[in-house]
This record gives sequence, structure tokens and C-alpha cells, in this order.
Amino acid sequence: MGEISGKSFIPESLPGYSPDIGEQIGMLWELIKAPLIVPLLTICVYICLAMSIMVFMERLYMGVVIVLVKLFWKKPEKRYKWEAMKDDLEEGSAAFPMVLVQIPMFNEKEVYKISIGAASNLSWPADRLVIQVLDDSTDFLIKDMIEKECLRWASKGVNIRYQIRESRGGYKAGALKEGLKHDYVKQCDYVVIFDADFRPEPDFLRRSVPFLIHNPDISLVQARWRFVNSNECLLTRMQEMSLDYHFTVEQEVGSATHAFFGFNGTGGIWRIAAINEAGGWNDRTTVEDMDLAVRAGLKGWKFLYLGDLQVYSELPSTFKAFRFQQHRWSCGPANLFRKMMMGIATNKKVTLYKKFYVIYSFFFVRKIIAHFFTFFFYCVVLPLSILVPEVYVPKWGAIYLPCIITALNSVGTPRSFHLLFYWVLFENVMSFHRTKAAFIGLFEAKRVNEWVVTEKLGDKLNNKGKKSGLGKISLRKLLGDRVQVHELGFAVFLFVCGCYDFLYGKNNYFIYLFLQVITFTIVGFGYVGTIVPTS
Repeated sequence: MGEISGKSFIPESLPGYSPDIGEQIGMLWELIKAPLIVPLLTICVYICLAMSIMVFMERLYMGVVIVLVKLFWKKPEKRYKWEAMKDDLEEGSAAFPMVLVQIPMFNEKEVYKISIGAASNLSWPADRLVIQVLDDSTDFLIKDMIEKECLRWASKGVNIRYQIRESRGGYKAGALKEGLKHDYVKQCDYVVIFDADFRPEPDFLRRSVPFLIHNPDISLVQARWRFVNSNECLLTRMQEMSLDYHFTVEQEVGSATHAFFGFNGTGGIWRIAAINEAGGWNDRTTVEDMDLAVRAGLKGWKFLYLGDLQVYSELPSTFKAFRFQQHRWSCGPANLFRKMMMGIATNKKVTLYKKFYVIYSFFFVRKIIAHFFTFFFYCVVLPLSILVPEVYVPKWGAIYLPCIITALNSVGTPRSFHLLFYWVLFENVMSFHRTKAAFIGLFEAKRVNEWVVTEKLGDKLNNKGKKSGLGKISLRKLLGDRVQVHELGFAVFLFVCGCYDFLYGKNNYFIYLFLQVITFTIVGFGYVGTIVPTS
């Protein structure tokens, strides 16, 4: 048998051997390509095509259902019992149930006044409303500011309670759970949750509570999110497109067909009895809201989504904040799926059809397969197939199905239709982070319970916009906060694949690849979202 020398990759006795290193690498590639690379990559193509069909069928199903809902379904006020809350001079406020408003906070310096003020202005009898500010802030200056704001509203006659804990155990779930333990909560029938940046309209309770009063099988009424800063930058426009589809289609379809969907964690009102029956808040994952919703749904409780009941909030406008948020939103559902799949499958209180919907559609396709397909197909498998022309990728899988899926995703935000192509490119970039987070959740890796509160800027930019703080940031800090090495690595990889396709390919994929390279590069160098100057 020929020997392999220190400067050679292959045996010298092999036919066609050359001492040139470059030729040896090429020869080694040809040796392993046919028996190993081509079959493996072909299998990956088939898996990606199967995932694309799953995502396509899911989007098509929801598209058909949402059309039927808009054309033929009755309004929620017609499908369920609903009577407007009326002020009765004789009974006074006795006809109104006791409602608890919970506002969890953590160092919310820029926005804490927003939700407290909005909750204090809700149109509801003062003696039938309890506002609970659950402050987990670690900054004592901010804690003092929030407490003073609560005292200011209390002096105006608002029943507002400022609550703190000794530790942040359980994060948001722990704070909400602790808040429900106070004695004064026992008289409350319902609890509405607003994050610190949420600003409900005064009639929020008058429009939502009647559904809970007159329909004892409904446990949750979820409002639609709207965004005060959607026009702030391109990053917020991209988020608006994704979230509008989620609310316009996914939540509406789940509500109309199964009376089940994922609680969005804020902007919704719960029946406290349903929370207790489902086992209360649980901090085992970073999606305590979805966890509670699934457990309540398995108990037979129904959920109602009101698309015309809207609550304004703030989108994260810095890429760092958005990235941490997406990690939590992708890792948590995957981890919850791992923990609850068998419990859902063996549950006896819901129908087989609903169990299939929750396991396959709600969790598997939307929370896992959608991320895997987007990342592996468009960022890995399709580019590699260009370097290995022996692997065939059908046009229907590479072009036609994705175009239909994209078109179906665009229905949520018609005003941003002209941004659709860039939205696709940006979603491909973000699919890397979401896929990584989903794997962490499925295998319970070390970042599985990482909880980073999404930074909200409020009026921070307006207050500091005229100050130039970039000169005070060290180069090391600037690079650490903005430069994303993984994104730049993918940009280089896709650029190589694009150049190869431009020189030798026949499908003109290089047009897409070069545009994807630009997007990865923009994100990699941190030129996406708002850059906040330091004071």
C-alpha cells in the first residue's frame, strides 16, 4: 500500500498522483464526491423539499381558512354571547366584576409611565379595578421612579399596588405567579396583563370582559398588537410584517377553528379560575405564556382572539434586542414541545383532531420545521448544490413553492408589499439564529433558559438624538456590539457559491445568492436597526 507523505494528502501510488497540493485537493474532492457527498446532499435536498411541502400546505390551509373566516364567519359578538357593559345608577358598580391588571417590569426606565398611565385610565369603576405593578428592577433608581409613579396615580384615587420580590426567580412567570398570591387578588375574577410598553385604549375592558362574563367556557380573550414605532427603521418594518401575519392569520385561524392559539404574553385577559385549573404560571421554559395556554387548552378551555381590539406597543429597534427576543421566542416553543408532546398526545379531554392540530401544526411545523427549512435549504443545501452540480434541485422546490409561501405571508401587511423581497432575505438571515435557538430548546442546551428582557427605547432616541456619543465608544466595544462573525462567515460562503454559479452554473441562482450576501453582510457589520448613541 502506498504511503502518505507529510506534504501529501493521498497515497503516492494512487493513479493520477501529482505532488502539487492544489491538484491533490482536487483529486481528493473527486474521490469522495461521488460515493459520499452526492448521496448525502441528495438526501438533504429531499428532506428540505419535504419540509417545504409541509410549510406550503400549512400556509395554504391557513390562507383558505382565513378567506372563509373573512367571507362567511360571523363576528365574535355574533358567535358568542356578548352584551355591552352599562352603567347602572341603581346598582352602581356592583354589575362590574373585579378585574386585576398586572404590569410586570424590569428596569423599564424609558417606558414605565406608559403602561401605568394607560392602565390607570381604563374605563372601569375604580372600586372594581386593581392595578398591580410587579417590579423586578435591579436598578434602585428606577425602582424609586416606578414607585413614585404608582404613588402619583394612587393620590388620584386609582387602586394601584406597587409589588416587589426578594429575587427574580422564575422571571416574568415568577412575578405573575407571585402577584396572584396576594389576599386582595382573591376577590378578582379576571386578570389582564400588559407589558411595560403596552398602552391599551380606555375601552379595552368594556369590549373584552363581556365575552368572559357571558361565556363561561372562554378563559382567554387576546387582543391584537399594533406598533407605535413600526416606521422607525427597516428592522421595525420587517418585524411588523412578520407579526401582522401572525395576528391576522395564525391567531385568527386558531381562534375560529379550534378556539385555541398561543397566548401572546400581554394584551390579553384571563379568567383567573382557568389559570388556577391549568396549574398556574410555570417557569420551566422562556415561553410561560404559551405554556399556560397549552395547559389551559388541554383542560378544555376555549380562547377568543379579537382582531379589532388593538393594543399599541413598541417593537425592539436595535438588532441586539431583536436577536435576544427571537432567541427566546424560538428556543422556548421548541423546549415546550419537547416537554409537552407526550402529555398532549395522551390527553383525554380534547379531540384527536385538536391534538393533531396542536402537535403538528401549532408546534412542529410553525415552531420548528419553518425555521429548519428556511435556514438549511436557502443558506446551506441550495448553495452547496451549486458546488455539486450532480445534485438536482427541482425548480418547483427552489422557486415556485417559496414564491407562493412568500405571497401568502404578505397578506398581513399590504402597505409593505414592496419590501417583500428584502423581508425574505432578512428572514433567511434570522433563520440562522432561530434554528440555533430551536436546537437549543429541543436538546436543552446551556442557553435553554436564557432570559434577556427586550430593551425598549421609548423616547430615549428623541431625548438623545441630538447628542453624538459614538466618539466615546471604544473600537473594541463597537465591534463587539455590532460585528456578527457568523453572519459574515455565511456571507463569504454564499459569495463563493455565487461566484461559482456565475462562472459555471446554468440556473442563475447567483442573482439570489449575491443579494443574500449583501443582506448577510449588512447584518454582519451591524448596519440594521437603530444605533443608540451613549450619553
